[in-house]
Amino acid sequence: MSFGIGIIGGGIFAREEHLPAVEASRHLTLKAVYSRSLKSAQSLQTDSSKVDLYSDDSGDGKGYKDLLARDDIHGVIIAYGQSIPNSAPPSSSNESCILPILNQPEYIKQALSVGKHVLSEKPVAENTADAADLIKWYHAHIDTSKTTWGIAENFRYLNSFDHASSIAAKLGRLLSFRVRKATMLKGGKYYESQNSRKGTETEWRKTPSHQGGFVLDAGVHFVAGLRQMLGSADRMASVAAFTTQNLPHLPPLDTVDGCLKTKSGGTGVLSISFGTTLSGSEYEFGYEGGSVSVVPGLVQKIAHGETANKSGGTVTTVIEGKEEKEEVEDEGTGVEPEIRAWGEALAEGKPNARQSPEEALADLEI
Repeated sequence: MSFGIGIIGGGIFAREEHLPAVEASRHLTLKAVYSRSLKSAQSLQTDSSKVDLYSDDSGDGKGYKDLLARDDIHGVIIAYGQSIPNSAPPSSSNESCILPILNQPEYIKQALSVGKHVLSEKPVAENTADAADLIKWYHAHIDTSKTTWGIAENFRYLNSFDHASSIAAKLGRLLSFRVRKATMLKGGKYYESQNSRKGTETEWRKTPSHQGGFVLDAGVHFVAGLRQMLGSADRMASVAAFTTQNLPHLPPLDTVDGCLKTKSGGTGVLSISFGTTLSGSEYEFGYEGGSVSVVPGLVQKIAHGETANKSGGTVTTVIEGKEEKEEVEDEGTGVEPEIRAWGEALAEGKPNARQSPEEALADLEI
């Protein structure tokens, strides 16, 4: 069975990642796109003979609720980012600037309440209290055996982390770990506004009201990678951190350096900065039986006699003094396998455990 799907939100990430992922899934068929403005919905460049466009400025019968009323649409992918900036929930008359992370819950609730499956982008909510309340509402008001809600976290679908975590699971007790992401974020296509000149920022990222600002928005990916390596059984017991803001366009902070301790007693550091002249990304874990690390980046793969650079990671293991390195290719950014897994879960009639709201809450808690 193919499930009719609506993409909620326009913009770069929806066009470059969500759209091709839906088109590649044998279980999903794109039926409609909704965004605040018709121009934003049109930015996905879909086939108008197959995909209907909905927006707040398209007139009667073309709003978010109208999309949800369609019997041939079984679920929605809520793609925030540049998707629905400066907009209030569809049922609200408030025209003030409400950030995408903040207004996701209302879009989620409206879809679930009319029996539509939902896959919403990370983070699950702007803070842990709101996330817990939303999860509580979901289980109290929705028949979760019939209507499901998943959180899209593409780091859980990177082959390099899957491979490294499978090795780590065999190395015994965790002793220590180091996770580092350092870069200077001057701009870029996911930070600049959709139709702005290069170097100008999206308004909701320039003046965020969600805690952590861009560190929360993007940094939750790195936490998901960390947690995948630790395994679901070894949760964090305590966290302490210093934070600072180095760049004026990344309020309220762009750098966090944290010390963490897991329930098993393993200790480590998590360093995330989008405002430093240092650079690099690495995940290192030491266990009683050896160590394993992942360094994300381009890996070289040979196909048809030609060498090409592909997205992936270098996985290094040291066991009994013997070091081995392996270049593991990821399936793009992980979005395509993530959405494919969601479609497979719909076909099987049960949610995908990697996409549970509770997993996303555990990321947000750190």
